[in-house]
Amino acid sequence: MDRFVFLTFDGLSRGAVYAAFALALVLIWRATRIVNFAQGAMAVATAYVGYSVSAATGSYWLGFAVAVLGGLLLGAVTERVVMRLVDHSSHLNGVVVALGLVLVIQGVLGMIYGNEFRPAEAPFSREAFTVGGIALLSRFDLFVFGAVFLVVALLVVLFTRTSVGLRMRASAFAPDVSRLLGVNVGGMLTLGWALAAAVGSLAGMLVLPTELGLHPNAMDIVFVSSFTAAVVGGLDSAVGAVAGGLIVGLLLSYVSGYLGATVAPIAVLLLLVVVLLGRPGGLFSRSAARAV
Repeated sequence: MDRFVFLTFDGLSRGAVYAAFALALVLIWRATRIVNFAQGAMAVATAYVGYSVSAATGSYWLGFAVAVLGGLLLGAVTERVVMRLVDHSSHLNGVVVALGLVLVIQGVLGMIYGNEFRPAEAPFSREAFTVGGIALLSRFDLFVFGAVFLVVALLVVLFTRTSVGLRMRASAFAPDVSRLLGVNVGGMLTLGWALAAAVGSLAGMLVLPTELGLHPNAMDIVFVSSFTAAVVGGLDSAVGAVAGGLIVGLLLSYVSGYLGATVAPIAVLLLLVVVLLGRPGGLFSRSAARAV
C-alpha cells in the first residue's frame, strides 16, 4: 500500500509537468488549428536564455520572466517570418516546416551552448514532504500545480469570456468569414502563436528541473508524453490537457514502478491508440467526430 501511495503522488507530480506543456499544445491548436511540433525546441531555446539571465544576475525569477517574455517574442516571430509563408492548403506542410524548425533550433543551441547537460535549478525545494514515512509532494510540485491551474483558469477566461478569445477561435476555424466581419486574422494568428510559445516557455521552466537539465534535445521525450496527454484529454480542452497530463503521469508511474521503466513508453503508446480508437476527439471533447 505504501508503494502504491508513493507511486500515485509521484505520478501526479510528473503528470502536472506534462499538463503544463500539453496546455501550450492545446492553446496553439485552438488559436491556429496547428499542432506545433517545434514547441519543445522553442521552449528549450527560451529556457536557455532564462537560465543564462539567472546565472548572470543571480535572480531566478528575473530569468523566469525573461524566458516567458522570450517565448512570447519567439512565437510571434515564428508565425510572422516562418509559418505565414507556408502553404496551408495541406496540414502536412505546416508539420514538415515545424519539424525542420526543430532541427534548426537544436542545431543553433548546440553551436552556442554545446551538447553537454547543464543543471536547471528549481526555485523551491524538490525534497518531498513525508507522512508516515511515505514521500508525497514537494514545494516545487505544489508550485507546478499552482502554475498549471492558474494557466488553465486564464485560458478558460480568454476563450470563453473575452472578445479576443472569440476572434482567435473564429480566425482559426473560418478565416475568410472572419475577414469579412472585420477581424484581423493575421494579428489573431500571431497572437495565438505568441501566447502558445509563452505558455510553452513557462512549461519548459517547470519541466527542466525535473529532467536531467538543459540540453538542446531535453524536451524530446517530454514532448511525446505531453502530446499524448493533449490528445487523450482533447486538443480543444484546456481542462482536458490537465486531466490527460495527470493520466499519463500516473500511468508512467504505475507501469515504471510495477513493471519496469522499459515498459512505460509502450503503455503510453497503447493509451494513445485506445483513446484514438474509442474517442478520437479526446476524453473531454465536446462533440463527436462526424461519421462519413
